[in-house]
Amino acid sequence: ALLSQPAGRLRARRGLAVRPEMHFGFQTVTEEERREKINQVFESVAKKYDVMNDSMTLGIHRVWKDILMHKMNPSPGTLLLDVAGGTGDIAFRFINYVRSVRERQLQKKLKHHQNLSWQEIFESYQNDKFNSLGDSQVVVCDINREMLKVGKQKAQHLGYSEGLSWVLGNAEELPFDNDKFDVYTIAFGIRNVTRIDLALQEAYRVLKPGGRFLCLEFSHVSNPLLSRLYDLYSFQVIPVLGEVIAGDWKSYQYLVESIRQFPPQEELKAMIEDVGFFKVDYVNLNFGIVAIHSGFKL
Repeated sequence: ALLSQPAGRLRARRGLAVRPEMHFGFQTVTEEERREKINQVFESVAKKYDVMNDSMTLGIHRVWKDILMHKMNPSPGTLLLDVAGGTGDIAFRFINYVRSVRERQLQKKLKHHQNLSWQEIFESYQNDKFNSLGDSQVVVCDINREMLKVGKQKAQHLGYSEGLSWVLGNAEELPFDNDKFDVYTIAFGIRNVTRIDLALQEAYRVLKPGGRFLCLEFSHVSNPLLSRLYDLYSFQVIPVLGEVIAGDWKSYQYLVESIRQFPPQEELKAMIEDVGFFKVDYVNLNFGIVAIHSGFKL
């Protein structure tokens, strides 16, 4: 999915229990209200999500996701958990990437067996072909039923079934065992979790020792001139596109505001380190419009 600050300031109200204040875009709301509002946003945008991503980013989001996959560089046998990945963009790329690695391995193997008979080569090729992912699996976990529904329909339409499963679940309380996955990805999703710190703890928990955390997210542009132009585009153009394409001004206004409320690169890096990840770094893409954060569980 394309948050804001974790529970920040606390507000005491005339002797009532102290409740955490949170951001929903530029509004201040309680944790429960925020969760409900974000759920409504994604229910509302699910069907037009892909079209809007292409329109808002002029298609560049596809390149950013490709870069994420190359940075991951998964090998056959990798077990990936993609959180907030309801529409399947990361999952499908992962399957394609692993298949092409397998294909190259297979060609190499056949080259080394020039002296085999045609029958032996054919049988070896058929056996390997049936296992085109080399036991790789991707589990897509999303909190929103509508987004998962759209992803499943896309998978069916594009012919992805092998090595792919869909799970309804909350990033802050994942329905998986400890030390289970080789890689955890979250692309344009961590902004929309209510408590980033809890989501990061859960990412750490479900990764195997040696496992890798990768997060692709809108971030902060440091160049002042570019930042002004980006603000103009974000606040003047994106909500209008939302209205024209998806008939939904408010949801896209929220998405823009949520980007501005999100912690900058160094702050998010510190949060990732705080939960125990090592070798945490980030790469800015397009001057920091987005960043890829990476860390390892040792």
